[in-house]
Amino acid sequence: MDARIAAARQKLGATTIILGHHYQRDEVIRFADFTGDSYKLSKAAAETSARYLIFCGVHFMAESADVLGSDDQQVILPDLNAGCSMADMAEISQVEACWEALEKLGLTEGLVPLTYMNSTAAIKAFCGERGGLVCTSSNARAAFEWAFQRGKRILFLPDQHLGRNTGYAMGIPLNEMTVWDPWAVQIGPNQGGQTRQALEASRVLLWKGHCSVHQRFLPSHVDQVRAKYPGIQVIVHPECRWEVCQKADALGSTERLIELVENSPAGQAFAIGTEIHLINRLARRFADKGKKIITLDDTGCLCTTMYRISPQHLAWALENLVEGRVVNQIKVRRNVKHWAKVALDRMLEIKG
Repeated sequence: MDARIAAARQKLGATTIILGHHYQRDEVIRFADFTGDSYKLSKAAAETSARYLIFCGVHFMAESADVLGSDDQQVILPDLNAGCSMADMAEISQVEACWEALEKLGLTEGLVPLTYMNSTAAIKAFCGERGGLVCTSSNARAAFEWAFQRGKRILFLPDQHLGRNTGYAMGIPLNEMTVWDPWAVQIGPNQGGQTRQALEASRVLLWKGHCSVHQRFLPSHVDQVRAKYPGIQVIVHPECRWEVCQKADALGSTERLIELVENSPAGQAFAIGTEIHLINRLARRFADKGKKIITLDDTGCLCTTMYRISPQHLAWALENLVEGRVVNQIKVRRNVKHWAKVALDRMLEIKG
C-alpha cells in the first residue's frame, strides 16, 4: 500500500498536496505534506497553489479547505464517513431556531456568534453573516476579545467546554456563562432549557455540545495519575471539562501541547488529556530524551471518525487522480461559501 501511494504521488507531483491532522493514524500521516491542528491546516489550505488538496482529517476540515481555496482547486476527503460528532451537535436548523428565540427575547442586539472550527460550513456561514467569526482552540481567547469589542454577549458553539474554559480564563464567572440546550422543550418563558433571567444575565451563551474524546477525561483521572507518578505534569486540551482543566498544570491547543513537551527538560514526565494517536506519537518521538509521555486515562478512546481514513482510502483517492478522476470531492454551496469565507477570513486576520 505504501508503494502504491508513493507511486501515485510521484506521478501527480506538485499538482497534489496532502494535509494531515495530528489525530490521524501514523500509517496515513506519514505521507502528509503539512501536519497540524485545524488552524494550521486551514492556513496551509489558504496559501497553497496545488490543484488538488487531499484532506486526511474530517468533513468539516475539508469544507473549510474548500471555502478558503481558489475556484480552480478541488478538495478530496478520502473517506466520506470521516465526520465529527461535535460538529453534528449543532445543526443549522437548531442554530437558526435558537437565534430566532433570542431575537424574540430581545437578546440578539449586541450578540456576536462565534463558532469553533469543528462545525459545518453552514454554521460558519451563519456566524459570518451575523458579524461573527470562526475560531480554533489556538485563538479562542483572541476571538472572544474580538467579539467583546463589538458586542456585549457571545453565542459560542458547538463546544461548551472550550467556550467555558476560554471565558473563565478571561475572568468571566461560571454563573455568567449559560448553556443553551437545543433539545430542551420550549415551553412558556423557558428557552433552551433556561429562564429569561439566566439568559439576560449571561455574557456567554454556550451551546450544549462536546468532543466525545476529550469529554471522557475526568477529574479523578488527574488525581489517579498524580498519585501514581509523583511530579508528573498534567497538560490537557481545552475541549476537556472545566473541572479537569482546573486540576491540570497547563492547557492548550494541540499545537500548544506539542510545544510544551518539546520545550520541557529531558526526563520530564507528562500525562496528556487528548487524542491517543498524538500521545503515542509524542511518546516515541521524545523517548530518546528520557521524556515519559502517557495518556491521562488509558481507557480513553481514539477519534474514531478521524481513524476511518486509512492507507487504502488514500491510495484509492490518489490513483483515481492519476487516472483523471476526482473522487469524494467536498464542495460547499456558493451562497454558504461566501459567508463561511467571511467568517474564516476574520479568523485568519486576528492574532491568536
